[in-house]
Formats: sequence, structure tokens, C-alpha cells
Amino acid sequence: MLNDMPTDDEQMFSVQRLSRDLRVAAEKMTDAEARFLVDAYYTMQKQRIRNANQHRQASEGKEPAGVLSWLTQQSGVLERQVHAALDRYTMGHQMGSWMRDIYGIGPIISAGLLSHIDITKAPTVGHIWRFAGLDPTVTWSRGETRPWNARLKVVCWHAGECFKRFSKRDECYYGKLYVQRKEYEIARNDRGGNAEAARETLAAKRISDAATKAIYESGKLPPGRLDLRATRWAVKHFLADMHGEWYRREFGKEPPLPYPIAHLNHAHVRRAPH
Repeated sequence: MLNDMPTDDEQMFSVQRLSRDLRVAAEKMTDAEARFLVDAYYTMQKQRIRNANQHRQASEGKEPAGVLSWLTQQSGVLERQVHAALDRYTMGHQMGSWMRDIYGIGPIISAGLLSHIDITKAPTVGHIWRFAGLDPTVTWSRGETRPWNARLKVVCWHAGECFKRFSKRDECYYGKLYVQRKEYEIARNDRGGNAEAARETLAAKRISDAATKAIYESGKLPPGRLDLRATRWAVKHFLADMHGEWYRREFGKEPPLPYPIAHLNHAHVRRAPH
């Protein structure tokens, strides 16, 4: 019986060839290809973590773990290749240098943002917020077409998680914004500032968990929701700074102010430190 499994040398050659091919392809990668690779990367990452967990459980038991170990290693190799390809894609973008200065934002998130957003169709950052599902005034009912880009929303979620993860590091500017906003959200919640939001939630949703329902009935929001608000706030500030810099590089002038600032006096202009 013939052995169809590649040898170690053949596997190494395949990996090296894949690496070279990706480097060449990355230099001419389109936005559509970058979007596909970003989605593929997150899918592979989830599968690798799942494989690693299965491998650990198998190692602790009596089941053979060799195949799972090999699969986990190969998944890691492919992830690194995609990571390198997307890194090269961002280097060729006019915003690549700016993205690299943001602590917590790596090639995958950068590529996801740069490949999904068309600055020529976003005169203000408000257009990006709505496109990414970060505008609370935009609603989506069952049976309607989703009014935002779900894939971009996932990328923004990952950005927020990175800011949270590195929030204790002085270099992470947007992580510090997250911490500051969370302190504000907690204080506001404690003094009853979310009573109306709590009532609206009780009226709109059926909450089965007794402890969570009791929090809403007390006129407050649960901790998890406060954390989501703080994370979203930090991400929106990051997107605002990104839009401003991108707009200046594309058009050579200052971007128009978003509607809440220009017309409703909801905030003031804040220049990013980058």
C-alpha cells in the first residue's frame, strides 16, 4: 500500500512555497481579497483554539493526540502566513503607517478596517459608525435588511477587545479611554442616570434571568452592558481619529465635523495624539 502522506521535507517545501506565493500575491491584493483573508483568519483562529483544546483533553486521557497535535501546528502555520500577507497589504495602504502606531491594532484588524471602508464614501466619521453598526439610532427589525456591515462590526468588536486587553499599559491610548469611560458609566449608573434606558429595556425584552431583571427594575443597567458601552465609546473615538487622518491624507484638508458635534453640541473636537 502506498503512503500518500507528504514527508517532512515536502511539507517544509510546501510551507516555504506558500510563504513566497503569499508575499507576492499580497503586494497586489485587492480589498475584496483582503476582506476574505480577514474572515478566513478569524475562522482559522477559532478552529485552532478548538483543536488545541481537543488536543489538551486527548493528552490528558487515553485517546491518541498525534493527529490533533499535527493539525494544531499546521493551523498555526497557515495563520501566520495569512497574518504576514495582511501585514504586507496594510503596508501598501496610505493609512498603513498610521495604523502601525496604534497600540493594540495589528495587521488583521487594520486590514479589516482598510478593506471595508471607502473614505470617498464617508465624508464624516458618522458614516463609518453607521456602516459598522455603532450608531445607536439605527435599528434593525426582523425581516428587514441589516442596515450595517456585519463583518466590519466584527472587526470593530475585535478592536474593542484589544483595547480592553491592553488597557493597563501606558502605550495603549484607546485602552485608557476605555477605562475612563467605564468609570464614567459606572458612576452615572449608580446615580440613576440610566433609569429610562432600564425601563425601555424591560418593556422591549423578555428577561428570564431573575438577577438581571432585578437590576433593570432598580433603574440600572447590568455591568456587562456598561462594559459594552465603554468599549464601544473607545472604538468610536479610534474610528473618528482614523477617519480624520485618512480624510486629510486623501483630500488634503480637514474633514467635516460629524452631525452630533456640528449641529447638536454633543461633544467637542479632540485631536488624536498620534
